[in-house]
Amino acid sequence: MAEKEMRNFALRDKDGNENGVFTGKQPRQAALKAANRGITDIRLRERGTKKVHVFTGERKQVKKPKGAPAWMPDKIWKPIVKKVGMEYLDKPETDALKVVVVKRRPGKR
Repeated sequence: MAEKEMRNFALRDKDGNENGVFTGKQPRQAALKAANRGITDIRLRERGTKKVHVFTGERKQVKKPKGAPAWMPDKIWKPIVKKVGMEYLDKPETDALKVVVVKRRPGKR
């Protein structure tokens, strides 16, 4: 089975401004990273598409796991997210400049 590639998700606010980029193989993984920073209303636009994944998030302080290393503090932050739904943009956002690759035949100039 092929390994899934990392995808980029742009964090959007209610006005549609993009404030940051989180990466993950799935939208939930990127949402967990955003929730761990304390963001509660999470809207992630998948780069290169019209899809916006909408999550609610929070973080709670919990005891460290039993097999945790000694340097880890007694209490750690655990992110919790729940997917609310999907939204679709009218047109895809342009993320970067388009790159055109020109192939030349060897020996001709």
